[in-house]
Amino acid sequence: MPRKKRFHLLSMPQHIIQRGNNRQACFFAEADYSYYLEALRIAADKYGCRIHAYVLMTNHVHLLATPDKEYALSSMMQSVGRRYVRYINKEYRRSGTLWEGRFKASLIQSERYLLTCYRYIEMNPVRANMVKHPAEYRWSSYRANAQGAIDIVRSAHEEYRRLGTTAVEREAAYRALFRNHLDSGTVHDIRHALNCELVVGSSRFKDQIEAMTNRPVRQGQPGRPRKKESEY
Repeated sequence: MPRKKRFHLLSMPQHIIQRGNNRQACFFAEADYSYYLEALRIAADKYGCRIHAYVLMTNHVHLLATPDKEYALSSMMQSVGRRYVRYINKEYRRSGTLWEGRFKASLIQSERYLLTCYRYIEMNPVRANMVKHPAEYRWSSYRANAQGAIDIVRSAHEEYRRLGTTAVEREAAYRALFRNHLDSGTVHDIRHALNCELVVGSSRFKDQIEAMTNRPVRQGQPGRPRKKESEY
């Protein structure tokens, strides 16, 4: 089956996932997480991407990013992937692939669903029962978005900035979003769109993207086998 075409639309955020090969670990020590984030920062700056939210899990990575240059997301992910694999292979004296094929991405309608996607990403460690609150997990953007922590990767999206007129107001409003967990239906919809590389947005937005890209952005006809979705 041919691969789906990428969404190469400037200034439109996308939710990205990259998994370890066969769902195996891709981070083994704290230094690995730090190295990945530095590689991500360098690649995002080089190729023209803004990273709004992220979480580095043991065996996969979630990013919410906006490309400002053509093919920026693909170039960024290829650069990070190659650099990180070289580091891991050298550090742990291993060889071979680390990632499970190419990354997957879902286009996000910023006006209605962007902050929901922020929450989905940063709540991953909670859903995985690794921590009770996202602030307890070090390797995500939550502390930067909710508490003003310095972060070498994170870049605030315009929708985030609309949460308040000052940093203190924005951070307080952002923390308030996490008082309640996302409902199971929302989690399923975001997860399904990501794994099937569809679009998260209104019907009108999906119609617009289909017209712009000349590719289907909705689930295929009933009866086709569904791909197994990620746990988190």
